[in-house]
Amino acid sequence: MNSVVKKLIEVAGRTPKTLVFPEGADERIPLAACEIAALGFVKPIVLGKREEIEAIVSREGKTLEGVCVIDPKESELLPGMAAEYAASRGVKEGIAKKLVSKPLAFGGMLVRMGHADGMVAGVASATSSVIQAASVTVELAEGISAPSSFFLMVMPEADGRVFVFADCGVNIQPTAQELAEIGVVAAANAKKLLGAEPVVAFLSLSTKGSAAHPDVDKVVEAVRIAREMAPELCLDGELQLDAAISPRVAEKKAPESPVKGAANVLVFPDLDSGNIGYKLTQYLGGAQAIGPIMQGFKKPVNDMSRGATVADVVAVAAVTALQAN
Repeated sequence: MNSVVKKLIEVAGRTPKTLVFPEGADERIPLAACEIAALGFVKPIVLGKREEIEAIVSREGKTLEGVCVIDPKESELLPGMAAEYAASRGVKEGIAKKLVSKPLAFGGMLVRMGHADGMVAGVASATSSVIQAASVTVELAEGISAPSSFFLMVMPEADGRVFVFADCGVNIQPTAQELAEIGVVAAANAKKLLGAEPVVAFLSLSTKGSAAHPDVDKVVEAVRIAREMAPELCLDGELQLDAAISPRVAEKKAPESPVKGAANVLVFPDLDSGNIGYKLTQYLGGAQAIGPIMQGFKKPVNDMSRGATVADVVAVAAVTALQAN
């Protein structure tokens, strides 16, 4: 466990939140929940059949102390959740009950109705399934038109910097409006997670008119919208990467920019550049990539890679708990 994750866990432990983990049948989730409960920074709820979950943890010599286990189909909460879902989605309660008894939807309804502060899923589910379930239960935050994601990029110790890269996992070709929303929400998450004031750079192939192209125009428009959405933020664009993160280059290319080469939130213009950018930083730059971390819902919901480890689940749980603050 690196120092950044340890710090996230430490901060989350000051005000422990309740998180739901819907995929209790996957052995990584009960084992991660045991570790999370032992560390005490989150109160975990695991969905599934108790006897199956107990069998998983007992094989590793662990117990479910501090872990709440709920079987969605047997839960006394199910009728109330079905009624709430039926009313909000305009469907019959019988249909709602069948839908809500499924783990992802049940987990989302726990969050919606205040029984949990956030949800961590995805180790055994497709991203599209997690997003769909969250969209119809937790729902999108006011003013947000689409969910997005970001990575925490922890640079090697010799560098010491931590960046937020957005969006690297969801929106293939975001519009200017969506790009603005991604930047504003990513800045809010950066402040919660990094404990520092966000400095947001909207990245492009151009710096302040050095190139002309519709892709550049989209970024310029996104910056205009973002400034209207959050005039208090330090943000700028369009900026090339070097002008965003190097004070020396910024002095030459964009001397009037408020970013001044000190960006800690990088907003990529499309998913191609975002996905390539985070993987270059990870594999050639030696950075640790924590995520993808979802954003844009009314309450935090995170979708993990199906290749995630127990340690990855613990780290994302800490992030989710801090998002819930």
